[in-house]
Amino acid sequence: MSASSHAMPRASLLAVAICLALPAIACAQSAPAQPPTPANKPTQVFDTVTIRGMQPTSLPTQVPTTIEGISGAEVRERINATDAEDALKYFPSLLVRKRYIGDYDHAVLATRASGTNNSARSLVYADGVLLSNLLGNGATFTPRWGMVDPAEIERVDVLYGPFSAVYPGNSVGAVVDYVTRMPDRLEVHARAGYALERAQVYGSRGDFPARSFQVSVGDRWGALSAWLSVNRSDSDAHPIAFATLPASSGKTGTPATAVTGAIAGDNPRGQPWYVVGASGQTHTTQDLVKLKLAWDIRPGLRLSYLVDQWHNDAERGAETYLRDANGMPVYSGNVAIDGLNYNLAATALPLQQTEMRHRMQGMTLRQGGNGRWTWALAASRYDYVVDRVRSPLVALPSAETGGAGLLADSHGTGWTTFTARATWRPAAHIVEFGIGDDAYRLRTRVASLQDWQRGSDGPRASAFAGTTRLASAFVQDTWHIAPRWTSMLGLRGERWEARDGLLANAATALPFAPRSQSSLSPKAALEFLPSQEWSLKASIGRAVRFPTVSELYQGTIASGSIVNNDPNLRPERSVTSELSAIRKTDRGDVRATVFNEFTRDALYSQTDVTVVPNVTNIQNVDAIRTRGLELATRADNIGIAGLELDASLTWTDSRITRNHRFPASEGKWQPRVPRWRANLLATWRADDHWSITGGVRYSGQQYNTLDNSDIHSHAYTGTSPFLVADLKLHYRRDAHWSGALGVDNLGNQTYWAFHPYNQRTWMAELRYDL
Repeated sequence: MSASSHAMPRASLLAVAICLALPAIACAQSAPAQPPTPANKPTQVFDTVTIRGMQPTSLPTQVPTTIEGISGAEVRERINATDAEDALKYFPSLLVRKRYIGDYDHAVLATRASGTNNSARSLVYADGVLLSNLLGNGATFTPRWGMVDPAEIERVDVLYGPFSAVYPGNSVGAVVDYVTRMPDRLEVHARAGYALERAQVYGSRGDFPARSFQVSVGDRWGALSAWLSVNRSDSDAHPIAFATLPASSGKTGTPATAVTGAIAGDNPRGQPWYVVGASGQTHTTQDLVKLKLAWDIRPGLRLSYLVDQWHNDAERGAETYLRDANGMPVYSGNVAIDGLNYNLAATALPLQQTEMRHRMQGMTLRQGGNGRWTWALAASRYDYVVDRVRSPLVALPSAETGGAGLLADSHGTGWTTFTARATWRPAAHIVEFGIGDDAYRLRTRVASLQDWQRGSDGPRASAFAGTTRLASAFVQDTWHIAPRWTSMLGLRGERWEARDGLLANAATALPFAPRSQSSLSPKAALEFLPSQEWSLKASIGRAVRFPTVSELYQGTIASGSIVNNDPNLRPERSVTSELSAIRKTDRGDVRATVFNEFTRDALYSQTDVTVVPNVTNIQNVDAIRTRGLELATRADNIGIAGLELDASLTWTDSRITRNHRFPASEGKWQPRVPRWRANLLATWRADDHWSITGGVRYSGQQYNTLDNSDIHSHAYTGTSPFLVADLKLHYRRDAHWSGALGVDNLGNQTYWAFHPYNQRTWMAELRYDL
């Protein structure tokens, strides 16, 4: 493949380069700074996120490393945010694989050195409560974004990399912290939103609307405060999966039904196939009820409690493109296409019904303030109170059709977290230390049903279970060595164990042996302020990401034993470093960051070609090396009064350097980590009432397979580059009423990350605030 096929279009590069250069131009026009002296020392604080009048972030902002943030007010004004993850849409080097509005099971966060198939390599919190689903690592283990409504976001902050000892090795990609509102007075908020996507993918086309309603009320009564919010979203999605038949599988002589409607094309490997139908057309209705309570026991000491109840009822439909000679739809069986006969499996066009009732609870006792000692105790629990997925055994024309099927019940699955942290501030030091204890339990039983829609239980078809636990202790010291120098040294120790592993089929249930392992992860960071305008930062950290429950307890049962399984998976071990230069001006700032990551024993699903027969399962990839450059800028009043600009450009080279089980992948790009990424968000405020925002998102060439054999990216199961534009017009009538009109993917691009992303989607919202 030629080098030009990996490059960003020249116009896009030029536009981003100009945007990144504008604040620097402004710097050159300003008066030169006086060199710092004891009487004229730098006064700008580069290593701390200062938040006034809002809830503070839970991130360790005193650590001198890269932290980016956005306020909730900016999200509501500048971004078409229908789901909580949309707040991250324009952050440098981040991408959330959101396929449609309300995507509840595939919206994985990608970071600098991790793609959208590595959900366990980042952490997402809301008010300090874990939202990341660390039961597995992959598309179906998305963070619980639905537990946060965009209307309640106070701010979002992102810590890039494993540079704080506070967090486990899953922080290797990024740590995202959502802070939501707590009132100081009576507040009432209401929002209504509507969106419409008109999509056409292969032989499927249609209008797919989404509706959302949110009401929240909060107040404070002396030492007590409360917040109650209710949110409902009801959305329809375009098909996300497609039934295909390889052209090479066609035969002659077998009796078959002659059909029309098959769509000829090429699969991601460039091989001919037929697309014969679509599935995964989702209708999801989600309800979120959230209650937050706080009691200020005495000045600086607060007890907080929150409980979220999230309901999701979803149906996934299917359609066939095939018609027989009488024009009747054909869903399965032997079919004849272009003179050759093919077998369309009974499960090629599946239906699915999902019922989910999840509950999240969190409690925190925190002693804050500016004293020498502060501390916090925090505990949270996430429960799959109800989690049932129903599917028929054969393709059916509609969900109203009965028959035998399967019921996957995950009741009892969930996780708990506990942390105890303290901060001591002697002289020029900020010393943090603490302990943690997190547990993740997976419980899934698949039952055979005579009636796939209404059956409540049946004989066991299969079962999976297991528990992992991570006990930890950490200490880190941020030392202001001198007016221009700040350092941080940290160490995290962890004890991991896996137990209660179980794999079962209809006749046999077999246990896995327990395991345990310990690790140490040192961290270090250094900042130097050469002047009032400049900051230089360097960070390095080790991260150990232990296997998740679902990665460990995999496989099948054959002849009374577990096969196709590696119970001795090693943890991922990464060393990540970055070096940043930041230039601040009266109008904004420019940041350039060089980053590097070396990971041993990365966990991927692959085929081990060194054994016969070959085995495909979760395995350790020996080594992956990633290096790159990230440029980011934020500036106000650039060229035009009222123009606010955010832009970023990332170049990444991420390669598999050694993989003895699958040598064909050596030297190839890590899956779903593109060479180029760029974001641009520009807002012009004409006056106090009107603002208009334009956004551009770019992602370059990437691959979905370890050996990079998927060369035809614009196809189902492919991972394609994209360049999409978004617009938003926001109007604020007064302090109470506001509204917005917007569009995502203005150019109506069709692009893929295995499944298709949204095509052009129009949005409107009306909001009232008291």
